[in-house]
Amino acid sequence: MSEVITDSGDSFTRSAGRQLLLLGLLGVAGFALLMLVLGWLSGLTGSSSGSADAVDAATGTITLSLSGEPPQLDSTRMTDQVSGHVMGHIMEGLLRYDAQNRLVPGVAERWEITPEDAIFHLRDNARWSDGSAVTAADFVFSWRRTVTPSTASEYAFIMFPIKNAEAISNGKLHPDQLGVRAVDPRTLEVTFERPVSYFDKLMAFSTYLPIREAFFNSRNGRYGADAEDLLYNGPFTMTRWVHGAHIRFEKNELYWDKDRIRLNVIDMPYITSDSNAVLNLFKDGKIAVAGLDAETLDNALEQRWHLNRFNDGSVFFLEFNHRPERLTHNLNLRKALQLVTDPGELVFKVMKLPGNLPGESLFPVWLRGVDGPFRQEYPAPQHRVDFDAARRHLELAKQELGLAEMPALVMLTGDNPISNKQSEYFQNVFKKTLGIDVKIDKQIFKQRLAKMTSGQFDMVMAGWGPDFDDPLTFGDLFSSWNANNRGRYNNPELDRQVRIAQASLDPKTRMDAFAEIQRIIYEDAVILTHYERGVVYVRDPRLQGVVRRAVGTDPDYTNASIVDS
Repeated sequence: MSEVITDSGDSFTRSAGRQLLLLGLLGVAGFALLMLVLGWLSGLTGSSSGSADAVDAATGTITLSLSGEPPQLDSTRMTDQVSGHVMGHIMEGLLRYDAQNRLVPGVAERWEITPEDAIFHLRDNARWSDGSAVTAADFVFSWRRTVTPSTASEYAFIMFPIKNAEAISNGKLHPDQLGVRAVDPRTLEVTFERPVSYFDKLMAFSTYLPIREAFFNSRNGRYGADAEDLLYNGPFTMTRWVHGAHIRFEKNELYWDKDRIRLNVIDMPYITSDSNAVLNLFKDGKIAVAGLDAETLDNALEQRWHLNRFNDGSVFFLEFNHRPERLTHNLNLRKALQLVTDPGELVFKVMKLPGNLPGESLFPVWLRGVDGPFRQEYPAPQHRVDFDAARRHLELAKQELGLAEMPALVMLTGDNPISNKQSEYFQNVFKKTLGIDVKIDKQIFKQRLAKMTSGQFDMVMAGWGPDFDDPLTFGDLFSSWNANNRGRYNNPELDRQVRIAQASLDPKTRMDAFAEIQRIIYEDAVILTHYERGVVYVRDPRLQGVVRRAVGTDPDYTNASIVDS
């Protein structure tokens, strides 16, 4: 189980074991310098102007910004982190994470899991925001809808541990044959397709949330589209959603654990990914938390604010489009691009934000292996920059593709300062070293997701954060059946290793499979790994108890409180 990442202390490394791993990754001098910088940053003091706009103890209100507009809030179809953050405050599944990042009872007050099945016993005081009881049938309806082909859920694959889920998703069986049933209103029975070592960890993930069927049907296809098109069972309800402009949560008085919730209102009247705008809002006392990038970090240092940081567990990469009609389907072209990229240069010379680690693997350094960190037990393939070898691969690619010159490649990216800097860096690297032109396609968040899904790119700046606390949350990302595999990479051997990791209960067998997946992804240049994300941010000191974590809702304000300054 991962340790919690809170905003109250030094959480850049998770354990002594992880510090040793970072020491190996960076070298003694590099690690010492990094720790020196981070230690200096955390010692700074100061805060925003202290305006009551951001933190209002009298009304129990905090004001925040949101990085983007949630595309929609139907848990059976959502895929993005913004929507997940919102849903983590207004909905609750069978299990949840507490302030120490432990799996604890949610709607389910107790459960039993065997290699064959699981039984969840629902609490009798779990309520929807209209006063009706949350029942086992609500989970059955939601889970069946997720795997129904017409739903087109990109997360249907995460249901595949349940009996018949994959066959239903492929149109071979009717959704009624999913291995889940309501024994009675308070008892949910789940039958497994195969033994599952991590099923309890899935129960806190948003795709496994309940939906009340009668309410869903009453929305006439608009479920999750607006605040009034949702029924809530979490700590807060959404009372305002002005698209692209304003979201507001208010304490849910019908939530079974309402006495734990100390905030009355979480107001987000600013939706922007502009880091300078966010920092100015914090500086003016209008929001209680602001994330920093390399540009705004200098400004924060000048203000002598206390800086918080942690590693959020995410890995960022350049994903190739492997569809046959795309040039990037060619392995030699991908290898050429791989051999001219230097994650260390990107992290230390371009991004220049403390906490980011150069990317070496799809599997980040914090994941556990058999007895210790996975990457200690199974080191990532050694990456090297080799311009001459890259040019040889490029010539082979041209021959195989029947091209005298390589046409321009399209790089899909977000429309924000961080994405702009990174995409322009790679545009320059590929042109300078290989003579390949890159057209940058900048899109707002929602449109970028749509273009990724439809395959309108040769390369896309992408990333992946963990859905649950197990290496499989990264290991199955490029399996052929995973709809989040936006480039449609298809490798039967990788699929076979994923199946082994899914079905085995033996830790060594599973970790051996993940090691093979790690090797295949590098040798086949499925992606170009860039960095593991470190986050640096400032917070109003009156706001306490905010939990930052790699797995689960992040940031989590459900345990937050307001204290006197």
